[in-house]
Amino acid sequence: MAAFSCVSLQVNGSVLKPFASESFDRLKTSLSSTFKPFFNELHQLQMKIDVSQSMKNTSRKMLDAFVDSAFQFVDQPLLPSQSNLAPVEEIGEAVNVNAIEGEIPVDFPEGVYIRNGSNPLFGGLKSTVSSFGKTSQIWVEGEGMLHALYFKKNASGNWIVSYKNKFVESESFKIEKERNMPVFLPNLEGDSLAILASNLINALRLGTIAKHYQNVNIFCHSGKLYATGDNYLPQEVDISTLESLDYWDVNGAWDRPFTSHPKKAPSSGELVMLGFDGMKPYCVVGVISADGEKLLHKVDLKFNRSVLNHDIGVTQNYNVIIDHPLIVDITRVIKGGQLMKYEEKEPARIGVMPRYGSAESVKWFEVEPNCTFHIVNCFEDSNEVVVRGCKAVTSIIPGPDWGQDKFEWFSKGFKSDDADGLTENGYLLHRVHEWRLNVVTGEVKEKYLTGADCSMDFPFINEDVTGLKHKYGYTQVIDSLASSISGICKYGSVAKLHFNEEINEQPVRAEYHKFPENTFCTGSTFVPKQGGVEEDDGLIITFVHNEERNVSQVYIIDAKKFESDPIAILTLPQRVPYGHHGVFVSMPNQA
Repeated sequence: MAAFSCVSLQVNGSVLKPFASESFDRLKTSLSSTFKPFFNELHQLQMKIDVSQSMKNTSRKMLDAFVDSAFQFVDQPLLPSQSNLAPVEEIGEAVNVNAIEGEIPVDFPEGVYIRNGSNPLFGGLKSTVSSFGKTSQIWVEGEGMLHALYFKKNASGNWIVSYKNKFVESESFKIEKERNMPVFLPNLEGDSLAILASNLINALRLGTIAKHYQNVNIFCHSGKLYATGDNYLPQEVDISTLESLDYWDVNGAWDRPFTSHPKKAPSSGELVMLGFDGMKPYCVVGVISADGEKLLHKVDLKFNRSVLNHDIGVTQNYNVIIDHPLIVDITRVIKGGQLMKYEEKEPARIGVMPRYGSAESVKWFEVEPNCTFHIVNCFEDSNEVVVRGCKAVTSIIPGPDWGQDKFEWFSKGFKSDDADGLTENGYLLHRVHEWRLNVVTGEVKEKYLTGADCSMDFPFINEDVTGLKHKYGYTQVIDSLASSISGICKYGSVAKLHFNEEINEQPVRAEYHKFPENTFCTGSTFVPKQGGVEEDDGLIITFVHNEERNVSQVYIIDAKKFESDPIAILTLPQRVPYGHHGVFVSMPNQA
């Protein structure tokens, strides 16, 4: 998940909107007299932003000089147990993968398996130090890098597999690559005065307040591939070369950020998505035609707060909106707090919206406080809309309160002894949860579907059952001990959940495919078998990394023989850092 600085300006055509004048006035009055003259100068530059190009260039050069003299970029060190978060270089041309244990199944489809993830430029994540204070990039930041494995058959029917990786070249990536140095000031986490200064300086100097990270997910719609990062438009990627193409604004109809997890509606194939922002309208839902050419519906949900919406759900007739209290609020920063914070005392709710409904048509259901980034699936069951997702009692993003020991906070949060969140440990662990929302009576029934002894996130399903009643779901499973020791998420196994075998209040039956010791996965996804009939006729494919041997591989697992050894293990020509979400795209009859 990318970093989300959503208090925004519209400068040089950015999709983000300007600071409200009253916010700027409050900012000025809150600053010490030492910094007032500097911000008065920046405000004058903001007022003159539409003057001649020469004046713009002069202003930017002055700001560049100021940043170079006043801000120091500092590397954030990695612990040895965090070594596979370190970035890698582009490998160049695709390299054949010949080290294959086992056999790739005959009914495995030709295509490409792609995973997105963070790969920071210039050695790793950065902090900046200045007279305003300190700001830092958080763990989900870093430029997007795609890692792709291509599967095709030669004329003899033998598999040819190749690997390639490449940066997603967003506009902000190009700016820093051209200058060959860090340029954007971190602006999400830090001292409040430094956060305010960084947002404003980035906007005046670079035309946008934050980098456009396309590092979270990769999805396909109407034959085109897109990289996403929540805080900007999706960016099209050439599936054969991984070259970055244009941003996708649906022919000019969509002018705001775009969720990392849009969903295809059952039957119609339309793409349902939303975009959240730090200023009104806070949350807008859109429906895109199946051919990707037209925005069929767009509606402001009239939220009264800016909530980080990372996912959206669909059923046959409805859109499902998660409204949990992970809130972006510039006024909190002005008062000395953080830009993004999980407000545990604020309410949580889930909205059920007719596919082309208005804000007024949404039925809202108050639910127990939670933070749910990822939905497993949604479907209709008589008068109920059933929502299944990975629920936690707090948010892993952005991290602890500023000034708190970050490693200690993450380490305690991953300890599994208190996964119910009732005491001081285990608050970052996720359990699969079910909400049943009765659209006739307004009743809510909710319960955990998995036990407190196992933390599950990054769910996936056979996408053919998206929005429909389903028998199975799959997740990555946290290795609690390894994650606690290292202070980062490490997924030591994958799970298959049998929702059709639920018995009373007992957890659903789960099967586990455990990886070797000190081996962890990312980007797992389901690949339907050619000619498959049943929902679990398919394979699980995932990137894994063995930390003892420092070797990265791809595992292929039979979904019907889930706990058996992998069908095939492919050893990659270079290390693949831990990342986020993956997808398999069928490409039959490749040249």
